[in-house]
Amino acid sequence: MQPTFIDLFSGCGGMSLGFEMAGFKSILAIDNWNDALITYAYNRKNPKTLCADLLNLSPYEVEKTISTNIIDVIIGGPPCQGFSVAGKRVVEDERNKLYKSFVNMVRHFKPQGFVMENVPNILSIGNGIIKESILSDFSNLGYNVVCRVMLASDYGVPQNRRRAVFVGLRNGIYAFPDKKVTNPVTSSEALSDLPETTVKDGAIYKISPQSPYQKIIRKNSHGIYNHEITIHTEQTKRIIAMVPDGGNYKNLPKELWNMRKVHIAWTRLNSKKPSFTIDCGHNHHFHYKYNRVPTVRESARLQSFPDSFVFIGGKGSQLKQVGNAVPPLMAYQIALSLIKYLK
Repeated sequence: MQPTFIDLFSGCGGMSLGFEMAGFKSILAIDNWNDALITYAYNRKNPKTLCADLLNLSPYEVEKTISTNIIDVIIGGPPCQGFSVAGKRVVEDERNKLYKSFVNMVRHFKPQGFVMENVPNILSIGNGIIKESILSDFSNLGYNVVCRVMLASDYGVPQNRRRAVFVGLRNGIYAFPDKKVTNPVTSSEALSDLPETTVKDGAIYKISPQSPYQKIIRKNSHGIYNHEITIHTEQTKRIIAMVPDGGNYKNLPKELWNMRKVHIAWTRLNSKKPSFTIDCGHNHHFHYKYNRVPTVRESARLQSFPDSFVFIGGKGSQLKQVGNAVPPLMAYQIALSLIKYLK
């Protein structure tokens, strides 16, 4: 039988997709953002989703929704912005109930294992007090817990995204997957076959795959979706044109440096390197070649979503869905290493 999982704070399902690729079966995805759940459901056969605030959702309600209390793995990435370093029991902070809801679900369902991801600095805040509190919480529930900062580009994702990952097991001690690539996939290897201009959803590919990554990412896809370009002002396009491949605001005349009050402004992708971290859709990062920001499809490629995965909703919503996701190829490697420990 397929091992099963529940995805808490699932978003559009990047982590779920990686686990499904590794042979797991999704029992339920829970998030409080319906746009993301619509995309989650659109890309799966017989999906089960629940739009709910995990702050107020009891494990018993979840159990009724899925008609079982036997779950092999719980995965997800609870927001932990409320963590403070004022005291050792930081998880008692009122703002950390979302994290505590993850703990409560693990306590109730007693899965064989869990995977929790978060921002990298959660391991170092307060000289590690947050990390130790998390390890303690799950250890008290009977889990052997390990954690590590993982770099997505080590696992075939064309992006230098770093995430802290906690993995707990009731039986055994999890070993994180080894680095899978010697030469990371570059931005051009990810994007060079996609056109400069907008195409209608379902448009056929005009050129064949230009890299092994593109060949993999286009598998089972019947066309290009979510490739609507952003229309910039002529002034913005003139300024972008001054920035070379891999450059940033420092390549501009000094009088233009303060046009945007963020240090990442006017940054171009480097065609010969993996992308920097894909965010939730602000317009400061530009294509390595074209004088515009990446499309939803280009951002999804940099996150390692296959072209067959279609995003639903307005463009702003789609960009946020992509930016919030766990890269599926990284999740896939986590899941492959995890499945060996399950009965």
